[in-house]
Amino acid sequence: LGPDTAAVTLVEFFDPECESCRAMYPVVKQVMAEFEGRVKLVIRYMPLHPNSAYAASLLEAARAQNRYWEYLDIMMARQPEWASHHAPRPELLITYAQPAGLDPEQLRAAAADPQIGARIQQDQSDGAALGADKTPTFFVNGKPLMQLGYMPLRAAIAAELQ
Repeated sequence: LGPDTAAVTLVEFFDPECESCRAMYPVVKQVMAEFEGRVKLVIRYMPLHPNSAYAASLLEAARAQNRYWEYLDIMMARQPEWASHHAPRPELLITYAQPAGLDPEQLRAAAADPQIGARIQQDQSDGAALGADKTPTFFVNGKPLMQLGYMPLRAAIAAELQ
């Protein structure tokens, strides 16, 4: 998300089932809006929870239908119902397709593509190589963000823009 020519690249190693990722999601959106046009967001997957790889594969399938961000918004808003650690219901994820403007059957078929699984595994391997062992993990122009929250993320981006 954001222009390829942005001065700052924000990379997030993200787990769609992670409560901390959900908590940081509005923070990232706020910072992206604040620095619009100057920051590019790159989401990489770090599926650490049982249903995360499936959720990530659906997100990547949504990208093929040009509805990634819409589907991600719904998935994050409804995370407590599908990703409850006590009673997960990953089957609900496909029901969010239509409200995001996606064709559910096309989404399901595309998510099963082995290339998507390989991309998710590559993200996880790359993250591990960089020391990303929890989610979310952020890098601002290649530098790890040491503390989560609006102020630390905003300060790291502002410092890179100076």
